[in-house]
Amino acid sequence: MIEISVQTIIRQVAQNVVLPYYQNLQATDIKEKTPGDLVTVADQMSEEMLGKELAALLPGAALIGEEASALDPAVMNHLADKQAWIIDPIDGTGNFAAGKPPFGIIVALSEANETVAGWLYDPLNDRMCYAAKGQGAFINGEKLTAPESPAQKPVAALATGFMTSQQRDKLLSAAEGHYQIVDIPRCAAEQYPRLALGTNHISIFERVLPWDHAAGILFLNEAGGKAARWNEDAYRPADRRTGLLGASSPEIWDEAADILGHIFSD
Repeated sequence: MIEISVQTIIRQVAQNVVLPYYQNLQATDIKEKTPGDLVTVADQMSEEMLGKELAALLPGAALIGEEASALDPAVMNHLADKQAWIIDPIDGTGNFAAGKPPFGIIVALSEANETVAGWLYDPLNDRMCYAAKGQGAFINGEKLTAPESPAQKPVAALATGFMTSQQRDKLLSAAEGHYQIVDIPRCAAEQYPRLALGTNHISIFERVLPWDHAAGILFLNEAGGKAARWNEDAYRPADRRTGLLGASSPEIWDEAADILGHIFSD
């Protein structure tokens, strides 16, 4: 089964590449792709190994890795191919480079611009989140159903770093009183499980790059939560638009869209 094969590949890369570098990086092992956007030697090695092994599973499938795309943006033109592997070799690189959790490995499989399978792996806790379209979401093999709406004020993790200052101020003002606002983990491999488990109830993302979000969106939706564009369009990996709302239930999603959606549709 491809599901098990991919899990095995991800775990092997984590054990052989990612974890040996965790808290063992030298200054020369860390670089800036753009200001504030880091890449480490472990990211590069992880993507190379993941790409090689995944290509062997599905010969002919496109490979869209975060680091390859940073070097050649034309790589992203293959996101709508018949089949494509979408790879984040270390999600949460800023945390990883600082020697602290959370960080993870994310892999998604898309077919004709629709995500059909996704894996989000936390190497430190050996937590494997997996989802397949129409088949549900699982954590370490156990099927997951997102919890019902909370009795108390919902918890919101709001990723505002890529918003304009005006958007950020409007968002925080509109959210005040409706939500308990908490820090984001700066790691999509952690944020989507938090939503599916009900640890957080809403998350807002402005930048929605496919290696960060394709697998997590599928995982959340298959668990019974909801992630979609503000106008309720389904997420497609090749769609370059910004803006996404994720929630632990469709009811919370609808409520958040009513309270906050005007900020991003003006």
